[in-house]
Amino acid sequence: MTEDIALDQQWVPSSCTLPTAEQPLRVAEFDALFAAAVQTIARPWPRRLRLELVFSPDNAARAAELSARENGCCSFFTFTLTIADGSLAVEVTVPTQHVEVLDALQARASTAAAPARA
Repeated sequence: MTEDIALDQQWVPSSCTLPTAEQPLRVAEFDALFAAAVQTIARPWPRRLRLELVFSPDNAARAAELSARENGCCSFFTFTLTIADGSLAVEVTVPTQHVEVLDALQARASTAAAPARA
């Protein structure tokens, strides 16, 4: 439980404009997407995270909609959704001062996706 709280505190930076009461709901939405769709996780460089998702129109729509809402409250994120040749990927980049937020996002994705990949 303490680990979850620590991850949430890193995941939701002080610059986030999402109302505090809504932040746990947003984290839960990301967790649900990660659990349902993440196939592989890669960190090609410290400021970039790449998530390969199960290819489907529903997963593409969920990822796009969630990324757009997240960018609305944490504008430092850059989300790139790529759909090509039957694959679906989301790349997330952050400025250097927010690398620890990306670390926490990667940790949440790894934890949520682990049962699905096992």
